[in-house]
Amino acid sequence: MTRPLTLLLYEKLMPGSALVTRLEDRGYRVLSISDPALLVEKAEAETPILVIVDLEPKQAQTCEAIARLRNHATTAHLPVIAIASAAHASLQEAARGAGATLVVHDNTILQHLAHFLEQALRVD
Repeated sequence: MTRPLTLLLYEKLMPGSALVTRLEDRGYRVLSISDPALLVEKAEAETPILVIVDLEPKQAQTCEAIARLRNHATTAHLPVIAIASAAHASLQEAARGAGATLVVHDNTILQHLAHFLEQALRVD
């Protein structure tokens, strides 16, 4: 059986590399990218079940990438978890406005990963 794929966009080593390890421990395959411009292209080509985006340090580009993902016919259905620091409330709002399914703080993503995955992947 093929393990589900998560597309992970990050540049910062932490929590990025720890997140890869945690996702793999939970049975996911992880494809990591660092360029927001490649998000839609990789999502189309690789068909993940989930996208996780670290909004920093390329704040404007990552929010634009989420919006492009949401506005693209073949990727609009993908749940997106956006990660931002608690100090960046405006960035969190921008991610919600761009279409992020869930916006979480960078200091809680690892501790509550199972809950966030369940919430993002919930089918209503």
